[in-house]
Amino acid sequence: MRITVNVNGEDHTREVEPRHLLVRFLRDDLDLTGTHWGCDTSNCGTCVVLMDGEPVKSCTVLAVMAAGHEIRTVEGLAGTAGGDQLDPVQQGFIEEHGLQCGFCTPGMMLTGRALLDRNPDPSEQEIREAISGQLCRCTGYLNIVRSIQWAAKKQAESAAAATAAPTAAPAATLAGGQS
Repeated sequence: MRITVNVNGEDHTREVEPRHLLVRFLRDDLDLTGTHWGCDTSNCGTCVVLMDGEPVKSCTVLAVMAAGHEIRTVEGLAGTAGGDQLDPVQQGFIEEHGLQCGFCTPGMMLTGRALLDRNPDPSEQEIREAISGQLCRCTGYLNIVRSIQWAAKKQAESAAAATAAPTAAPAATLAGGQS
């Protein structure tokens, strides 16, 4: 079957077998190896990607099912706010040591991004619930939760600064013009 899938903002058209999994399409056909394949049973969550903004386990989604949808992988997180800047979730994982071996990290980051897109100020319990479908065998989840909390705080600070900046500029201009 010939399918077109939008991955990280770019359309990709390929011939695939009807049984071809999305995780294999991403890794093998598009060389996007940030999406990991762990358990083959959809239990671990290392293969999580965003489909139309919602986390899905790409080992349970056929590539043909993704046709016509927007897929976002960990490779598509950086630079979404413009430039080469890391997504706040990625930066949070660095700042709060939210990874050790890194195998679960791409899926955790994408799940964190989806959560913050829906709820910019989640509680610790809401974060734990969001990542509950994913396994981390290294960290015990505390630093992952802190990483997502860091990202939420950073986003709130950036939004507040962006909101304050336009109102501060005209006031400064008026004050300067009255001298």
